[in-house]
Amino acid sequence: MRHSVFTHSATAGALVALAVSVASAQEKRPMTIVELIDVPSVGSPRLSPDGSELLYTRSDTDWEKNGRTTHIHRIAADGSGDVRLTNGENGESSPRWSPDGAWVTFLARRGESPFQQIHRMSNRGGEASPLTQHESSVQSYAFSPDGEHIYFLAPDPKTAEEKRKDDLRDDFFAFDEDYKQRHLFRVATSGDGPRDAERITEGDFSILEFRLSHDGTRIAHSRSLSPLLDNRDEGEVWIMDADGGNALRLTDNTVGESGAQLSPDGSQVLFVSASSADFETYFNRNVFVVPAAGGPHRVLFEDWPYEANGATWAADGSVYFIGNTGVRSQIFHGGVDDAEPTALTAGDHSIVGWNFAAGAGQHVFGISNRENNGDIHLLPADGGDPVKVTSVFDYLDETFELPVQEAVQWNGEDGVEVEGLLFYPLDYQEGQRYPLVVQTHGGPRSSDKFRFGRWSNYIHVLAARGYAVFKPNYRGSTGYGDEFLRDMVGHYFNQAHLDVMAGVDFLIERGIADGDRMAKMGWSAGGHMTNKIITHTGRFKAASSGAGAVNWISMYGQSDVRFPRTPWFGGTPWQEDAPIDAYWGNSPLKDIYKVTTPTIVIVGENDVRVPPPQSVELYRALRTNGVDTHLYIAPREPHGLRELRHQLFKVNVELEWFERHVRGIDYQWETAPGEESDEERTATDNENP
Repeated sequence: MRHSVFTHSATAGALVALAVSVASAQEKRPMTIVELIDVPSVGSPRLSPDGSELLYTRSDTDWEKNGRTTHIHRIAADGSGDVRLTNGENGESSPRWSPDGAWVTFLARRGESPFQQIHRMSNRGGEASPLTQHESSVQSYAFSPDGEHIYFLAPDPKTAEEKRKDDLRDDFFAFDEDYKQRHLFRVATSGDGPRDAERITEGDFSILEFRLSHDGTRIAHSRSLSPLLDNRDEGEVWIMDADGGNALRLTDNTVGESGAQLSPDGSQVLFVSASSADFETYFNRNVFVVPAAGGPHRVLFEDWPYEANGATWAADGSVYFIGNTGVRSQIFHGGVDDAEPTALTAGDHSIVGWNFAAGAGQHVFGISNRENNGDIHLLPADGGDPVKVTSVFDYLDETFELPVQEAVQWNGEDGVEVEGLLFYPLDYQEGQRYPLVVQTHGGPRSSDKFRFGRWSNYIHVLAARGYAVFKPNYRGSTGYGDEFLRDMVGHYFNQAHLDVMAGVDFLIERGIADGDRMAKMGWSAGGHMTNKIITHTGRFKAASSGAGAVNWISMYGQSDVRFPRTPWFGGTPWQEDAPIDAYWGNSPLKDIYKVTTPTIVIVGENDVRVPPPQSVELYRALRTNGVDTHLYIAPREPHGLRELRHQLFKVNVELEWFERHVRGIDYQWETAPGEESDEERTATDNENP
């Protein structure tokens, strides 16, 4: 049985009526695609040591640059005096306060250097100066508690011989061996100008992340064979002195760990791992502790049925973390001997960018919900009412009609309860059926939650065009217990796609969805699901497969990560007695001959997670079989689209596809700011032959 921490407090009908009345009173309007893409993002909140001020990053679109630029802001804890501190052409990230609060540091690439360095400026603003002059990019960093040093991670620099060969373009490389190990360095903060760093670790391994102890004498960290994602399951938790001496390995397993940090008294190390109490792989993430001197580990809150993310110590040795409870996430608190943790927040929302400021005794985090894309809030250490600090997103609810979100539950084909989110069309009227777009999340170890929608799913635009949108948390999603998650182990497509279709039928039975006007879309694992669904049923009038796998055998060798896939199929496809039947039996390509749904395929040219050959296999199979299809490849793009015009293209081409095949109507493409539409260009050409 699925457990619920918080329930939906109002009926969908009442919420829809309220949204419509408020929108009418204030003359709100629907969002355009560009306005949705233009919604800024905020993150990396850091509270000053005395708790009086806050640093955060804000990213905004720049259509001339065809991308986003991130700058650092400072704001008082009471929400007054929001000031942008930085304005570098390439942007800045990772703001930090010095322990005495006098300085602000950040990462940036400035001047002629191709490498990202640590920069420092007065907390009152002014010109920043570089602290480091490292010969590779600084990737993460932290102050020592006394403020005398900054520790940072960076790849080993290239040797003089490697640089010489690069200049000559004598640059053959060994695939999957052309990385540089990532190590820990430190730099003194005293003095002026950039300075050389002292190496802390060295060897044929990589430090993935680190955390200094409260007194600055020791460092808890994780290290692996390499920085490659596919070696993360071979990483382990370690502890060492601040100078790199007396290194001790604390775990020995075949699962990945993250967030290792020493307890306030230095006796235990906390970390998070997506594994069972016995370090078996492929479970919801759990919080673990292990003695700092070495010894047996144990899992906290073992019978708690949800997922724990990003845990940290409280001053008294208890633990805070973000709990994923399915369609919501909350801040939780619990002692190391408690049976279950206690939620400190409540509501239909997601907690984003959370950080616990131990010195000030405050949680700092964003709240993303229907009306807000994540304005930053403060919360006392042990709970209370969150206090909103930033007002970056107030304009969203003031300006736009926003779709109502509702948590819905239904029974899967085998009777297990499944949950998801339903987004109503802006013009919703009870008793009327609407075209439906089904969107499945990536991961698949993830879950769709209450939050302000992203540009990539453009729910606001779909709702404005009269579509209902359905986001099911199918079997294999996180936040619903291990049995629910592990339904994919041994096969991948067992109940997952059936959960999606059972949810669709539930919405049809409720009289909301028009079963004759439906589209299916998704990206990454959402694309995997789309590829499966179109082989399973012809009920959808259109589909869009974004960066989805179609052939699990070839996908295993093509992708940059394999360890999560092995549990799905019970081994590798190239071992002796390989489980080829499981790989092929779960490959949508096996049943591609059944597809009749018009399907477009979209992928980034440089996607290493679900490489373009998967999309090519899908496209060529569909086209050969006479299915209406197109394959669109975005140049330069990795697994997620980053360039603004590529994002706009994706939304436009999918909307055109859905409108044509689902509703049988024409669609006028939206243009980038400052650009003419095709109709406008044609009219101008006719006037000026």
